[in-house]
Amino acid sequence: MTDWLQRVLAIEDLEDAEFDPGLVADMEAAARAATNRPIRFSTPTFKEYDSSEIKGCGKNSFPAFSITGAACALDCDHCRAKILEPMIAATKPDVLDRKVRDLILMQDLQGFLLSGGSNRRNEIRYERFYPVIENLKRDFPYLKIAIHTALTDEAGARRMEAAGVDTAMMDVIGAQATIRDVYHLDRPVEDFEETLAALTGTSMEISPHIVVGLHYGEILGEPTALDMVSRYPVNALVLVVVMPFYAKPGTFATPATGDVGRIFLEARRRLPDKQVLLGCARPAGMHKRVTDAYAVMAGLDGIAFPAEGAVAVSKAIGRDYHQEHACCSIKIGARMEGGLAARRLTSCSA
Repeated sequence: MTDWLQRVLAIEDLEDAEFDPGLVADMEAAARAATNRPIRFSTPTFKEYDSSEIKGCGKNSFPAFSITGAACALDCDHCRAKILEPMIAATKPDVLDRKVRDLILMQDLQGFLLSGGSNRRNEIRYERFYPVIENLKRDFPYLKIAIHTALTDEAGARRMEAAGVDTAMMDVIGAQATIRDVYHLDRPVEDFEETLAALTGTSMEISPHIVVGLHYGEILGEPTALDMVSRYPVNALVLVVVMPFYAKPGTFATPATGDVGRIFLEARRRLPDKQVLLGCARPAGMHKRVTDAYAVMAGLDGIAFPAEGAVAVSKAIGRDYHQEHACCSIKIGARMEGGLAARRLTSCSA
């Protein structure tokens, strides 16, 4: 048993967990990739969160808005639009403007995520909301705005940039079968790479996402997706894990934690100088505890809504850590001026 495995299994929250000894040994062998960089535990305020190690923020300082409410034309097998349901519906520009300004006044809003359901071509029509973003950025320059882009082109990316979007996010899919079967989408893998190229050609901070296990719980297109991301000057890569909870019963398997951990380690190896983050979505329970422990040991730079034991793992292997109450990607998009943005993103007085 390796030294790291002994330390991790001594943590009370992980004493019943099952780890892959070979994978932990590989992570320990690459220890510099982890211990030389601090880890950020993100607790964005678009859902309630509390653990025995760190606390969430009671203020709605970084919410998520959906411009389509709970509607999505693709109705992908892994999500079925369920991820949109907890978001704040803002289906008209004036509604978004009013709700954001109210939250700035009442809850010291620091930024927000703008999302929505896709059309049948995996595009989200944000155009009529860009004047709202422009006006909000004019009136509140500190406000940090992240957007889920879906597929777009160079002109679409430039419109987002011109509106004042700070951070753009997109899913990168590396398998044609996954695009066809899971997304119900008739577009090639190349369209995802072209979107990535268009976004990275702007001044926005770009944080692509890869969903581990997206092909019904199997590892299929993830290596190709990592290849694509590694070819472009992204600011961060966000990894999430497919959640069978949202899918029709029996259609998705839960990816093995060892398979997920190997993707983490490979992502760290391929993007040594980039931020690699574990995003919000992943299976709950002991699976999440093991997944998050692997993320810490693999050297990922941040974890959203960390599981019980994640802080203890960081301490056990000697990694510094800190907490922020914003979306895991938005710190990447914060252009620091005299430390103001850092203070605003980490504060919570609730």
